[in-house]
Amino acid sequence: MITLPPAPKVDTPQRRERSVDRILQILEFLHSHGEGIRIGALAKALNAPRSSTYTLVNDLTEAGLLEASLDDGRIFFGKRMYLFGLNYIRENSLAKRARLEVDRLAKETGETSEFCMLQNGRYTIMHMCLGNRPFRISSAVGIQIPIPWTASGRLLLAGSTRTEIEELIAEEDLTLPNGRHIALDEFIAAIDEARREGFCLTKGLVDAVTQCLAAPIYGAEGNVEATICLVLPVDLSKEQTMKLRGQLLESGRRLSSQ
Repeated sequence: MITLPPAPKVDTPQRRERSVDRILQILEFLHSHGEGIRIGALAKALNAPRSSTYTLVNDLTEAGLLEASLDDGRIFFGKRMYLFGLNYIRENSLAKRARLEVDRLAKETGETSEFCMLQNGRYTIMHMCLGNRPFRISSAVGIQIPIPWTASGRLLLAGSTRTEIEELIAEEDLTLPNGRHIALDEFIAAIDEARREGFCLTKGLVDAVTQCLAAPIYGAEGNVEATICLVLPVDLSKEQTMKLRGQLLESGRRLSSQ
C-alpha cells in the first residue's frame, strides 16, 4: 500500500480574506494606539492567536510596512507606510489642494487651520498647519476623535438620516472629555443647524479654552466630503470670529467641487 504525502494547503479566498482582515486590524490598532507595542500585547488586544499574529507582523516587517524597535521589540509603522501616505497627499486631488489651502489660510489668519474627513466612523485630521500665536492650539495629523466632540463632525454628518447617525455614533462618543453628556437628540439638532447655516461653531467641547469654526467642502454630488476648520481661542471677539468665518467659508468654496 502506497502512502501518499498530505495534500498541500490551498490558499482559499476565504483564508486570504481572513488574513487581509487581520492585517487591517493590526494596522488600525497601531494607528489608534499611537505608539509601539510588543507583539504579545498586540495579539492580546486583538484577541487573536499569538502564532498567527507573529507570522503576520513578521511578514509586514519584511515588507517594510512595520518596523521593530531594537531596544524592546515594540512594533510601529515603517517608512514604507509613511511614503504611501505622502503619495495620497500628492495624488488625491482634494487632499493636494486642501493641503495648500490650509497652509495659506493659517499664514493669512495666523490661526491653526485643519483639513478633516471621516475615517472609520471617526473625525480625522488629514492635514494641519499651526498658527503663529505664542500659545498654540493644536492637535495632531492622523488623530481620530469621536464625531460629537467636533464642529466638523456636525457638518460631516449633514444629510445623514437619524438611523445612519445612530448606527455610526457609539453611546460613549456622546460623553465629552469634561464628562458632560450630549443627548442624541441634541446632537442631531446641532447637525441640522450646521446644515442650515452652512458652517459650524462650537465652544469648549474638547477643552474650556478653545472654540472650533468649521466650513464644509462639498463633493460633486453636493454632499459634505470634508471640512476645513480653524481652532481658535475661546475668548476671541465676535467681530474677529465673524471675519474669520468669512475667510473660512471662502476657503471651503474654493475646495468644493463645482
